[in-house]
Amino acid sequence: MRSIWICLILLTVGACDFLGDPYPDRSTTTTVNQAIAPTTSTLPATTITTTTLQPSVSVGRPWGTVNGVLQFRGNPQRNYYGSGPIPDRPEVVWRYPESAMCSSSSVGEETRQWCGTGWTGQPVVWVRPDGITEIIFGAYDRAVHFVDARTGLDTRPPFVTGDLIKGSVTLDPDGFPLLYFGSRDNKLRILGLDTDVPYEIWSLDSADHPGIWNNDWDSNPSIVDGVLYEGGENGFFFAIELNRTLDADRVAVDPIILAKVPGWNQELINAVGDSNASIESSIAIHNQRAYFTNSAGRVVGLDISNIRQGEAPVVFDFWAGDDIDATPIIDDEGFVYISVELERFLPRSSVVGQIAKLNPFTDGNPIEWSVSVPGVDGDDGGLWSTPALGNGVLYASTHPGNLLAIDTDSGEIMWQEPIGWHAWSSPILIDQTLLVAVNCDAGGALRAYDVTQPFAPQRLWEQPLGSGCIESTPTVFDGYIYVGSRDGFFYAWGSN
Repeated sequence: MRSIWICLILLTVGACDFLGDPYPDRSTTTTVNQAIAPTTSTLPATTITTTTLQPSVSVGRPWGTVNGVLQFRGNPQRNYYGSGPIPDRPEVVWRYPESAMCSSSSVGEETRQWCGTGWTGQPVVWVRPDGITEIIFGAYDRAVHFVDARTGLDTRPPFVTGDLIKGSVTLDPDGFPLLYFGSRDNKLRILGLDTDVPYEIWSLDSADHPGIWNNDWDSNPSIVDGVLYEGGENGFFFAIELNRTLDADRVAVDPIILAKVPGWNQELINAVGDSNASIESSIAIHNQRAYFTNSAGRVVGLDISNIRQGEAPVVFDFWAGDDIDATPIIDDEGFVYISVELERFLPRSSVVGQIAKLNPFTDGNPIEWSVSVPGVDGDDGGLWSTPALGNGVLYASTHPGNLLAIDTDSGEIMWQEPIGWHAWSSPILIDQTLLVAVNCDAGGALRAYDVTQPFAPQRLWEQPLGSGCIESTPTVFDGYIYVGSRDGFFYAWGSN
């Protein structure tokens, strides 16, 4: 297997242009302050040669030289959802594994049983150099699983960690046989995949970087130009030079932390009234800027043009007023779309709303538009899921249980439909079909809409699961849907 990987690297490394055609030039030096001051932290310069990032991909385009869906929402802008077609009236073609994936884990002082896959939990699906289409995902049984996409059988033994894996894994986009992921056992890991048995070659223990909240890793790593960008629930943003190599003996990395930026300051903590400023959402990257959000509602843009000199100055800073676990999305013009939870019920939430389009280049109010998503019957409001962007529409699944179609120019809700409470799975948009997990409060199901008319979706089909909530985000690849459920199992759906 290793010789195949070496051939792949020689053909593909350096061939991946970050990200397509430029968009009109904008200033990248403005700092916007909304209730909190910028925070910047840099480390000493390194001797690594700087490589210039190019402008970002177009909406809906894949990322990297590897054929597949390699990270949560597919690319650094977080707006690629997989390759179609979405099957017509699919049925379950296999279920994995034979017994439910479950384990016990503690949140605070409460210990309980967790099963299956949860938020965000989007699987990697890719075509290996040997031609096998492989699915890779982390689960609540504390393991990363490797599964043949056609048979539902193990392609490699699971890699076991010390606690739940709640987020999504990332496959190296440049062809190196490397997998990146975090676990609730405090470690961000890199696995080598150049042998039949996956093995750990590096880890970062968040306990070695004490922060503001806890030590989990829910954020999904993104690799751009050989640098890994990641956020931790300890509240820090990390930029890590990977220094990847591959020879006849083994794949290797020699990671160096280029920048570690705290996502909080005392003014922010005072504003929200608690110390939860963890980074659970994934980093979004566009045109030499990296954006992260945190559980205290802060939205930060960092200039990463000199990241290899250890520089990551804050160039955008905005406070949304409540927890942002959903990942920000960036469109081709550089606008940032955020989805905010409503659980603290601070006055700021009524100003910002729970879905907002932000202009991170203005020296005035960055809110282009916002949408309020209140709770129902005293429950929390807002969103835990990351919306889908395309065709001038933002499709959003809300925690109170509505699917919204929002005009990205005006912010007007053009259409909405109930999909059931606790809609945490992120919608998938491929071609003219929208795929959504629904009815989480009644057994779980997948539903598809025809969005040929973007503001007037027409329901195509609904296939019930009947045994568990689908909190995870599906991946669609080559005519199949792959997704895990809270019932303890992972499913492949396809047409007859």
